[in-house]
Parts: sequence; C-alpha cells; structure tokens
Amino acid sequence: MNKLRLAIVGAGPAGIYAADIALKAERDFDISIDLFESLPAPYGLVRYGVAPDHPRIKGIIGALREVLDRGDIRLFGNVEYGVDITMDDLKKHYNAVIFSTGATKDVPMNIPGIELNGSYGAADFVSWYDGHPDVPRTWPLTAKSVAVIGNGNVALDAARMLAKHADDLLVTEIPDNVYQGLKASPVTDVHVFGRRGPAQAKFSPLELRELGELRDVDMIVYDEDFDIDPASQALIDSNKQVFVLNKVMNEWRTRETGKASRRLHLHFYANPLEVLGDADGNVTGFRYERTKPDGNGGVVGTGEIREIEIQAYYRAIGYYSSPLKDVPFDAAKGVIPNHEGQVIDAEGKHINGVYATGWIKRGPVGLIGHTKSDAMETIAHVLADQATWWTPEEPEEGAIVDLMESRDIEYTTAEGWSALDEYEQKLGEPEGRDRIKVVDRETMLKASRAE
Repeated sequence: MNKLRLAIVGAGPAGIYAADIALKAERDFDISIDLFESLPAPYGLVRYGVAPDHPRIKGIIGALREVLDRGDIRLFGNVEYGVDITMDDLKKHYNAVIFSTGATKDVPMNIPGIELNGSYGAADFVSWYDGHPDVPRTWPLTAKSVAVIGNGNVALDAARMLAKHADDLLVTEIPDNVYQGLKASPVTDVHVFGRRGPAQAKFSPLELRELGELRDVDMIVYDEDFDIDPASQALIDSNKQVFVLNKVMNEWRTRETGKASRRLHLHFYANPLEVLGDADGNVTGFRYERTKPDGNGGVVGTGEIREIEIQAYYRAIGYYSSPLKDVPFDAAKGVIPNHEGQVIDAEGKHINGVYATGWIKRGPVGLIGHTKSDAMETIAHVLADQATWWTPEEPEEGAIVDLMESRDIEYTTAEGWSALDEYEQKLGEPEGRDRIKVVDRETMLKASRAE
C-alpha cells in the first residue's frame, strides 16, 4: 500500500484539525504525519491569543489534546520553519507540506502619530499578557486613560484586560510577571472606539456581556450613538446576534454609574485621524472625526473633529500573517495565495506538494470552529493530488529525527508537552489555581525534558 508522508507546519487549531481530518479520511493509502511548531508548546492562538479569563474558549485545548494524545501524530516543537528546517528539507523527507502558521502580527494603521511612545498593537499586548515566550516580560502600563481602536473581540479582550482589576485574574493561569504589571497599572478609564455604529460592531454577545460583569468597573455608553437609522434597525430586527448586542448596550444606558474606581467607555461613529503627542514623543491624545450612517450600513464623515486626552493608544483592527521562506505571499491580503488550500504561483498554477490552511490561507476571519471546514477543503485536495506529490529521497520516519539531532535542534515532543503541562499545573497547586503558565522558553524546554 502506498504511503503519504505529510508535514504540517504550525501546531495551532488549524494544523491539528488538518492532521486529524487527514487521518480519519477515507483513502487507499497510509498516512504518516509530522507536526512542526516554532514554540515549545502546541495550540497556537488558543494558548497565546485568548485572554486568560476565557476558560470556556480555552476548553478547546482539551479537544485538541485528545488528537495529539492518540499517538498517531508526531509533534516536533521548538522547530522554526525557515531556520531549523527548510523547504528543501521537507521535500527530502515528505510527499507534501501544509502550512498552518496563522496570523500573529498587528495590521498596520497609517495615521499620523502612530509611531509615538505609548502607541501599541493589540496583538503584541495579547502576546504579553498570554505569556508568549518571545516577547518582553514587562509592558509599559503607566497610562491613566487609554484608547483602544477596533470593534471586534480582540479590542474587547484588550480593553477588558486593561480595565479589570488584576486580583480578579488570580483564578486564571496568568503568569506572575503579567499579574504584577497589571496590579501596578494606574488606569482609570479605557475608551473603545469604533468607526461605525453599535449595530455594526463585530463583538460576540458573550464577550460583550462579560464587560458588564467586571468588578468595580462602570460601563459607559453614550446616548448620541443610539439614534438608530433604518438600515441599522433592519439589521437589529433580522440578526439575532446584533439584537442581543443592542439589548445589552441599551441595558447599560439605564445603569447608575459614578461609584466604580474604573470606567470602560464604548464610543461609536469615530473615525481615527491622528494620535497626538508631546515634544518628547509620548502619546497625549487622540483626534477623530465624528461619522454618521450613510443609510446602507456604512458611514460618512460629518466634519466634526473631536479630541480626547489619553496616554496610551492600542490598535486592534486585525491580525496579519508573516511571510514564509520559499513560499509565495500576498502582502496586500496577508495570506499565502491559494486555490481552496492548494498554494499557487504568480501564474495561478498549483505548486506541487504545497498547501495551506487556517488564517494563513483565508485571512484572520471567522471563529476557531471555522477552521475545521477550512481544513477539510485543504485535505480533500492533498488526498486527491497523489499524482503530483513530491518523491522524497529519505521518507523513513527516523530520517527527520536524525536531521534535527545532527543540527542540535532542541525539539520538544507530545510527551514533552505533557511534562510541561504537568509542571504548570504543579506551579498552580500551592495557590489553588489550575495552573500558572510558564513564560521563559528555556524553562519550558527544561520542563518538557523533565529536568
């Protein structure tokens, strides 16, 4: 029987789902899958892109772990594509490769002042508070008043983490350096700005409701933003999610405020114009134009310019993927160009043996659940393209291990992840917590090797 040696680069949900779907698919050949991950631990943005106070979403890790624990997928963590292994290496040892490296960077925002001290990308902030091993251990939390730009769940996560009292995060896996940083924050006001109206916000109802449950934090919304136009009203009436969002925010309009030590403001109809700064290059304010509905679900400018005093500015307008060595990349869209997961060249021709899935394939849209159907599409092509697979020189499963060991790559395994997982849980036991996440890469490697 023929055999498919398949490499998958990226061990987040997209990569793990692709491996699982491939192994469960009907086929007339055997499949052997190796999963490569640049970090010592798997799960990608579920581990490093979801706020620590979202245990329900992090429960997805349980399902992903069941896949890895079966033992029919080999995991090689702490292995960076383009550095530790190359495209030539993959062609030598596999029939095909799927790239599932996701999107972890911030979409650029080109307005004056964006480069000032105190202006940040929300994705970088998320990486910090989620204990990503490759970001600094400290974060400059010195602002009393903060602006967060964006009307999606990442904006809400960033705003919630900035406004929430650090002691209320001690029931989570939050690393100690993150807790200490948030504990010392002098913040009193967090302002979230969206360019369109409340009916066009991309929040999930669960995320929005959680804001209203924060201890000692007033939710502030503004009556001027709720003069609903007919197009928005039609959306509220026809879309259950929008209906719920509108109901939650209107309930906040009736709440008594003024007694909490912190406030979280939601502003709509605000188009960013400029981040303001002082002579030393530090953020001092935010200038925006008031917008209004255009009757079709969009907005137009009103010419009314407003300013608000802030000391920090976070943009949360989307994630962006990073290009990969020897792989085509569409810089405008931030994806690997592809047709249903088949990576294509400049002429639109499929590059034999090369595939993509997840956000690197379709862009950073949709929830984690969408990744399954996305992976199914890609895997269908991989299995159907047997005639165009690579013919590897050394397809033996031990050959790639020999290669990495010859290069002194300190790779981790699924067993090593289990050891790290157990270590993190033991760190949490004395404090009555499920776990405390390890941040330092070297400590992660030592724990993975049970040192």
